Amino acid sequence: MPSLKAFSLLDLAPIVEGGTVRDALVNSRDLAQHAERKGYKRYWMAEHHNSTGIASAATSVALGYVAEGTSTIRVGAAGVMLPNHSPLIIAEQFGTLASLYPNRVDLGLGRAPGTDGKTAYAIRRDNFRADETFPQDVQALQDYFNEGHQNIKAIPGNGLKVPLWILGSSLFGAQLAAALGLPYLFASHFAPDQLDHALAIYREQFQPSEQLSEPYCGAAINIFGADTDEEGKALMRGVMQGFIYLRRGQPGPLKPPADDLTDIASPQEIAMAEQVLCESAVGTKASVKQFIERFLERTRADELILTCHCYDHEARIKSFDIGGQILNEL
Repeated sequence: MPSLKAFSLLDLAPIVEGGTVRDALVNSRDLAQHAERKGYKRYWMAEHHNSTGIASAATSVALGYVAEGTSTIRVGAAGVMLPNHSPLIIAEQFGTLASLYPNRVDLGLGRAPGTDGKTAYAIRRDNFRADETFPQDVQALQDYFNEGHQNIKAIPGNGLKVPLWILGSSLFGAQLAAALGLPYLFASHFAPDQLDHALAIYREQFQPSEQLSEPYCGAAINIFGADTDEEGKALMRGVMQGFIYLRRGQPGPLKPPADDLTDIASPQEIAMAEQVLCESAVGTKASVKQFIERFLERTRADELILTCHCYDHEARIKSFDIGGQILNEL
């Protein structure tokens, strides 16, 4: 695929039923080490709060643990939910990472809370409408990584020019990334509906910047690779049931996949989960390759982000291994 420049992975650091947060983070570092050997350019983690199945709430801390256990793969947040934080604090956190692991750190920024409304209020407290100043906060963060903002310097961070990315699942992020001349990542692995429109808007409206001279966009897909299509479908069922429980207001650690979703969910719930996860490569290497080729042909993504949020760690590694093989061969 001539447009593809890199491939990377998003790790949601799954806490599985019967496991611990420590287990999840140790598995995350193991996965990053494996991905580094397989040619993945970037390893991303995401900020989620009050999520009993995800261990990466303290994203910069978790990324430091992963970075220390690897040597060449870039590590980044995809993303930090900037309205939850002061831009100065994020500049200092990621400035610290960039000082310890030079030329290896990326910072993706989102404006969603990464949690439910009650938890968002606990995080933001008196600044509950912080998402309204997201564009200004991104620009303040840019200033901190350059020469400072309003005569305040981020130490560490000042002058390090940590690459910023804008994350999105709607048209807003595409427009902002284009206006600021920043790379753009679309969360099509769970919010696929506006993918094609968002990428088109980003490319059409892009304005060159000091960081980026031409558009650079990435799109995320789920990968459930296995020896057979049926095994791949079983891995996907585990994520589908997780979405079903989440929509019911019953989140929890990641469970082993049900043998039959009709035993635990209604047809409407199953259809919802299928729609949410429609951008998924499932099954054997041949099946996964066919999906990836069609997806890249359609989106012309510069970077493909793979994610696999499944119960079995070895199965997760195998999925990323299959994806890496395919993408290295393209």
